[in-house]
Amino acid sequence: MSLRSPMSRVLGLGAAKDGVGHWWSQRVTSVALVILGLWFVSALLRLGAFDFATVTAWIAKPVNAVLLILLVGTAVYHSQLGVQVVVEDYVASKGAKVVTMLALNFLHVALAALGIFAILRIAFGAGA
Repeated sequence: MSLRSPMSRVLGLGAAKDGVGHWWSQRVTSVALVILGLWFVSALLRLGAFDFATVTAWIAKPVNAVLLILLVGTAVYHSQLGVQVVVEDYVASKGAKVVTMLALNFLHVALAALGIFAILRIAFGAGA
C-alpha cells in the first residue's frame, strides 16, 4: 500500500529518478546502431576482398575510421545501458549489485578503449 497520491506517482520518474533519460538513451543508441550497422555492412560488402592489407587500408581512410569509432563507442554504451537494466532487475543484494555494476562499467570502458585504440592504431599506420 502506498501513501503517495496518484498525482505524485504520475509526476515521479521512479525510484532512481532517471528512468526516462535511461530509456531515451537506449532508444537513441539503438537508432544510431541501426544506421552505423547498415553503413558497416554495406561498406564491407563493397570492400571486395577481406585480406589484411585491404581491410587495414579501408580502416585507414579517415571517414571509415571515424565511423568505426562511433560504431564501437555506441555499441559499448548501448551494451552498458542494457546490462545495467539486467543487473538492477535481477541482482537482489545491494552490495552485489554495486560490485557487479562497478565491474561491468570497468569492463565496458576497457572494451571501448581497446576497440578505439585498435582503430586509431590502424588508422594512423602504427607498425606491429
